[in-house]
Amino acid sequence: MVRVIGTTKLAAITGAESRNAGSGVTATDLGILWDDGRGGVLAAFGDTYGDRWGGNGAGPKRADWRYNVLARSTDTDLDSGLAFDWVVRRADGSAGQFLPGDRTGTREHTVIPTAGIAIGRRNYVHYMSVRRWGMPGVWHTNYGALAYSDDGGRSWTKSPTAVWRNHGQRFLSRFRRRDQGGHPFQLIAFAGVVDGRVHLLGTPSGRFGAGQLARVGADDLLEPAAYEYWTARGWAADPHEALPVLGAPVAELSVQFNEHFGRWFAVHLDERRAAIVLRTADRLTGPWSAGQVLAAGSRFPALYGGFQHPWAADRAAVYFTMTQWRPYNVSFLRADLA
Repeated sequence: MVRVIGTTKLAAITGAESRNAGSGVTATDLGILWDDGRGGVLAAFGDTYGDRWGGNGAGPKRADWRYNVLARSTDTDLDSGLAFDWVVRRADGSAGQFLPGDRTGTREHTVIPTAGIAIGRRNYVHYMSVRRWGMPGVWHTNYGALAYSDDGGRSWTKSPTAVWRNHGQRFLSRFRRRDQGGHPFQLIAFAGVVDGRVHLLGTPSGRFGAGQLARVGADDLLEPAAYEYWTARGWAADPHEALPVLGAPVAELSVQFNEHFGRWFAVHLDERRAAIVLRTADRLTGPWSAGQVLAAGSRFPALYGGFQHPWAADRAAVYFTMTQWRPYNVSFLRADLA
């Protein structure tokens, strides 16, 4: 059994007090990390603000709002924090939005990255089109989708085919389903390539759903018809047949194989416990352990996120990013394990 010994906050990695200050990012969240296949790590952030930021939480909109921003790091001294080499920039030289909004006329509030992976020299990022925010921990998506980059993350193309629309959410919400209803793969976590296929875990929109498992050939990431979904009896073509492998509530999920312990690690927010937790398993299909607390809201108020650093998967520790709504910035933490 893997035990959490203790957790250390190493450094802020965004905001005026961080070593990455000066890029036009005064406030932001998430910090989704993945190896870019080119000797670096990409870090994707959500709604981002600059001058005239409100000082507490997201907004206001007039405060140089960008739906998302992206940075790259080659920093190997993880205990000193996480330094960025560059950010995707706009014309004025500050951090620019790397994923644009929907241009089809769909009602949309923002575009939030949820996961990334490199296959060969191509990088993929999964994002959700947020239609509207609801009560705390609840939101409604138009769809989850993929974009890709062939230049190391400096420019991105939204795939016209890799789109998973959330048609069922309005119907299911009407009946107040506890899992919030809708498509079960609106947010995802790439686990990596296993037996020649990319495996990923997905959740419905919001923070109260369970985690389902899917797989697809490494060359077919942009083809929804090529995906298969785990049903506990085998693999099926219909995502709505997928059965949970990670019990609810699962939010801001990050999954990778820890080589030191020889087990899969899933790090995610447990909204009901107000904690970022670690769950482990021998196989992606489970069974997964109960969540052990990595970071508690009693110590880090209004916390969320929990995205693992891919270069620490050979250690007896989890290095991960964490956001706090107040002051709406991202920190880097280490949880020591035994």
